[in-house]
Amino acid sequence: MYFFLFFHSLLRWLVLISLLYAIYRAYTGYTSNSAFTPRDNAARHWTATIAQIQMLLGILLYTQSALIKYFWRNFSEAIHQQEITFFALMHIILMVIATVTLTVGSATAKRKETDEEKFKTMLIWFIIALIIIFIAIPWPFSPLANRPWLRAVF
Repeated sequence: MYFFLFFHSLLRWLVLISLLYAIYRAYTGYTSNSAFTPRDNAARHWTATIAQIQMLLGILLYTQSALIKYFWRNFSEAIHQQEITFFALMHIILMVIATVTLTVGSATAKRKETDEEKFKTMLIWFIIALIIIFIAIPWPFSPLANRPWLRAVF
């Protein structure tokens, strides 16, 4: 499981980088009235795909985590432990919402008629997803639950 945890930790950076890149492409395309190029379409598609892979990996970790199993077996006492509650409820719920937001935004943008509508749709949905993700990541400085910037394999 530690390999999956390391990969999940590493993949979060790819999710953030691809999401920021897609937002940048959407913003510059929208503000400059550019054509929606295959590169923009690839940024849209791969950002959603990477986030979906990250979510599947997260769900795998969630179902196998000793911390989560403890939470659900000892709910009445575990709910009062902030870090456990963060991972058992907040992190998973917010990340699923963020991934669904990205997926819906990507699919909606893909089906828009004009390039301007594609960029605008991508920009709005992806920024909302980014905000949710920023809230749900266990940053090293987070008061809710913190983890290192990158986990070691062992």
